[in-house]
Amino acid sequence: MAFLKMNGLGNDFVVIDARHDGAAPGPAQIRRIADRRLGVGCDQLIVMEAAEAPADLFMRIFNPDGSEAEACGNATRCVARLVGEETGRREVAVRTVAGLLHTWLLDDGRVTVDMGEPRFGWADIPLAEEMSTLKLDIPVGPLDSPELSDPCAVNMGNPHCIFFVRDITGHRLEDLGPPLDHHQLSPQRTHVELAQIIAPDRIRLRVWERGTGITPACGSGACATAVAAVRRGLTERHMTIEVDGGELTIEWAPGDHVLMTGPVALNFRGELDPGLLAAAE
Repeated sequence: MAFLKMNGLGNDFVVIDARHDGAAPGPAQIRRIADRRLGVGCDQLIVMEAAEAPADLFMRIFNPDGSEAEACGNATRCVARLVGEETGRREVAVRTVAGLLHTWLLDDGRVTVDMGEPRFGWADIPLAEEMSTLKLDIPVGPLDSPELSDPCAVNMGNPHCIFFVRDITGHRLEDLGPPLDHHQLSPQRTHVELAQIIAPDRIRLRVWERGTGITPACGSGACATAVAAVRRGLTERHMTIEVDGGELTIEWAPGDHVLMTGPVALNFRGELDPGLLAAAE
């Protein structure tokens, strides 16, 4: 089984093209492939499948634990770049579980993705009970502090819980992420963000990804954080998000669609040994 290893600002993916033969790994094989010691290693495994127009392909996203995710902005940029180079087109439409995403390949090598409209209703996040999503009533136990008492919730194709803090280095995301990811208020689990406002057009961000852990970059997390900051009156609608792996440009554009722009890279191409896949079963 052939694969590509790609990344968007260090958020890395194993990409498998199943558009022609439909060959894709199962959950146990995904866990083995994603393992950084026993397999290839990745934050998510991406399967490219055939799709009907107007989509150019269907993209499935799997976490290292084998669970399926709804959206991934960095992976969308990666597959858009592949299809764009394959077809010679500058516009590529990618269908995901979360919906159809339009992308544009830029002259400087970056890719812009229209991540769609954010959702704020408590049932849309989803939350287990009705409450304001602008300031969640969610205690975080021994980690509780005034800064960690009222996160903002946004669904950007997947659920996000964003904390705005004075200094992100003053909080341990590795301790904050797991209990909130599995909190009873989030029946479908959640990404967890720590965000620091640097300027009205700049945010420093770190993300705990649901089913993955801390990653160098999270596209949907950057979009959700930008939207949450605007809702709180903290920033402008066009900004730069600094993640561990680099910078993303986010715009909450007129019409309420969120546009994300960032780089992608191809690490290498390879083939999965049949023995690796057999051992996973």
